[in-house]
Amino acid sequence: MSEAKTGTGPEAKGGKGPAKKTAAKPAAGRAQPGRTRAAKAAPAPDARPGLPRGASEIFATVPFALKRHASPHGQVTAVSMMKDEGPYVIEWVAHHLAVGFSDLVVYTNDCSDGTDDMLIRLEELGLAHHRRNDIPEGIRPQPSALNYAQDEPVVGLSDWVMVFDADEFLSIRYGDGTLDDLIAAAKAQDANGIVVTWRIFGSGGVVDWSTAPVSEQYLLAAPQDWNKGWGVKTLFKFDPENWKLGIHRPKMKTKAIKAGFADEVKWLNGSGREMEDYFKFRGWRSITRTVGYDWVQLNHYAVKSVDSYAIRKLRGNVNNKKDKYNSDYWSLQDRNEVRDDTMLRYTARRDEIILELLKDPVLAQLHDAALARVDQRLAEIRGTETYAALVADLARAGQVPIQEIVAKPPQARDPEKIAALMSDIEKTRNEAAREKRRSAPREAVEALPSGAYLSQPRANPGYAGDWVANHGVLLPLDPGVFSPPGLALIAKGKFDRGLARRLPQLLPRDARVTEIGAGIGFLAAHLAALRPDLHLSVSEGEPELRRVLDLVWAQNGRRQGERLCLLEDGPLTEMITRTAPEALLLADPRITPDGLADILARVSPAQIFLYGRLIEAGRDRLEEYARVMEAGYIAAPGFDAGLTMFRIAKNPAGGPPVPV
Repeated sequence: MSEAKTGTGPEAKGGKGPAKKTAAKPAAGRAQPGRTRAAKAAPAPDARPGLPRGASEIFATVPFALKRHASPHGQVTAVSMMKDEGPYVIEWVAHHLAVGFSDLVVYTNDCSDGTDDMLIRLEELGLAHHRRNDIPEGIRPQPSALNYAQDEPVVGLSDWVMVFDADEFLSIRYGDGTLDDLIAAAKAQDANGIVVTWRIFGSGGVVDWSTAPVSEQYLLAAPQDWNKGWGVKTLFKFDPENWKLGIHRPKMKTKAIKAGFADEVKWLNGSGREMEDYFKFRGWRSITRTVGYDWVQLNHYAVKSVDSYAIRKLRGNVNNKKDKYNSDYWSLQDRNEVRDDTMLRYTARRDEIILELLKDPVLAQLHDAALARVDQRLAEIRGTETYAALVADLARAGQVPIQEIVAKPPQARDPEKIAALMSDIEKTRNEAAREKRRSAPREAVEALPSGAYLSQPRANPGYAGDWVANHGVLLPLDPGVFSPPGLALIAKGKFDRGLARRLPQLLPRDARVTEIGAGIGFLAAHLAALRPDLHLSVSEGEPELRRVLDLVWAQNGRRQGERLCLLEDGPLTEMITRTAPEALLLADPRITPDGLADILARVSPAQIFLYGRLIEAGRDRLEEYARVMEAGYIAAPGFDAGLTMFRIAKNPAGGPPVPV
């Protein structure tokens, strides 16, 4: 870690900012703060024991019971930029203190709602660091703030740094949900960075403004496998001598590249797997080979409610992008296909911190004033034609199906220009990585199952929409039943394609096949046509999907008989025991590893397939399912391991293993 540079304001940065300081507007009832950026001469790291390295002279000058988090990993710092985020400051700060950041450095510009005053007060209380973002002509606010942050002592003397926005909240699934555990896990792999992928959260149909926490109001998100939402932010060990801060990821300095610094960089993805070598040099999005959400994700609440969106649209944005907040942007960001309530794990601790913060009368007054400004602004705009037109426009935009969303990059990708910017070292390493991928056996890319069905499907007995043939079976394009990824697969004729292609070849002649968790009955309808020799027993415990199954079978002329039987829902183990299957197809999410063990204690099928909703619900327990089967079954190839577990009996009924 390099020593902090002296001179932290724009005037000390060789022309990167204006030569004057702009004083913050003082909050009512207190003295003008002595500074709003780091002092010209940064304190020595040990000048104020117990305080963050590089802290300003006003940091922790007001006694307060709540203290900054003491991380076992040193100074762990979030860097952000805000403009008129007053209603959200308290929650954002409380959440990221609960997550485990020791320091929050926030740059503000042109605030009219007291955001800057709130952050200055938080600095006085010793819980955040406020810095003024005086923006030079021709520079956008975010790059301007990052230029200042590059030379900011609190940031430069930090051990770990992450840059993200005020509408982004870190959500950690790993361990106890804190950075303490997450960074420890990265260190255990000798890693010095984690690339965290966005998860886009929509409005959830909320129109009215509310003071309820953002992370509790909005629990509906885009599917994990929706690649248009795969932008990233990076948590990494910061050394300002080798890295230049960036919005999505830092950029390795040329001298560091030449000195071989890339060999010291090891970053993981959001599931704890090592990132590919190319990402050390460039890239701001995950790709299929690198995306992961098992450990951590960055929840992106870009739209919130219609009222919140209307206020933001009318006050500008952090990057001065003309008409950024239009209906196309709403369609892209208002994704509500999948429920994700992981953030609720932080509720208790976050609320404790909020209660403590609001015990400070100055901060409470500023917070209340920011909320009052929202009410005042909404009273001004709600009766206007502009507001009415916006609400109607957003309602239409929110109906755009996810498969029809077009997300255009800010600039068209120019491979020749990118190649020209690459150093010789980067080109050599990239080519070596490509050659390694070509020559090495190709590893299966684990899919991110987001589910073909909605979490709360609704059968429509009078469905009059389109039916699309999938492997010879007509399926309804019903958005009341299927998730956007599921609809996209049906539209392309690829619903359950892997199983539909292989099952007819794998199932033994005249086999008794039992499918538990049949969904809409697609596989049974498919097998009944292609393999009339099979005896198919089918069950579906979700009443709404059971109704859709009836519609699908009727549409395709599948009738119950001796070889196709629809079982009444009941105790699963008893149902399976009664049918004595030779091939067992399990997709019911109610079947746990213990439940599977109970089933296999009663029946001994020659083949077992675990897939669909069972895999989605039990994704974190796949190793447990595998252990249950390892005594009597062999893992067989042929399916994506992230979507289907296929096992064959080692010695079925005293005979040889079943051929695959």
